[in-house]
Amino acid sequence: MAGRLWFCGILCLLTACSSGTFDTEESLLAYIREEENGYMHHKKVKGVDFSLLYKPTDLLVNQELYDKTDSRTVDSLRKKYGKYMYFILSMSKNDQELLNNVAGDRGRFGGMVNELAFGMDRKVHLYTPEKDTLPMADFIYPRMYGMSRSTDIMLVYPRKEKYLNDDYINIIVEDLGFYTGEVKFKVLTENINNEPSLKFGS
Repeated sequence: MAGRLWFCGILCLLTACSSGTFDTEESLLAYIREEENGYMHHKKVKGVDFSLLYKPTDLLVNQELYDKTDSRTVDSLRKKYGKYMYFILSMSKNDQELLNNVAGDRGRFGGMVNELAFGMDRKVHLYTPEKDTLPMADFIYPRMYGMSRSTDIMLVYPRKEKYLNDDYINIIVEDLGFYTGEVKFKVLTENINNEPSLKFGS
């Protein structure tokens, strides 16, 4: 009997993992941060560390839920946030924010602040393999004033089926003044179309 229960427990665990549903935000974050799962991408070019993380819809939903986990509220928030795709672009040099590396040059510092705060929609591009461009809907750059070890920007794109029918999309970051040239990330659309979710409620 104990052996049967053990087998059933293992089977349930495997089924939960394969369905991509997680009990906690922490376990979902741990999963998507593992590069082998296809949601996190890293590159290092000319001393600049780049990472691109796809942020599943339910992480946005969870931020707004508070204690209300009834199905009606969850469905409403999933509909609201599910219209878009969210990526976190992180960049650092010498284990510091990009701005820390140009702080001694006032002109360059001011130009980069302006670019990060107002111009990232012109510096980051999403393309299909056929070179169709999906315009960015929004981006969010929170100034950390040297309190973070990286410059983090949330990129928001419309979730349009036409752009997710190909096997992958390309996200390209133009040179931000560190002589990196264009940095390209290849993101498999299968991972976005089958993104992991959170289990809400009891």
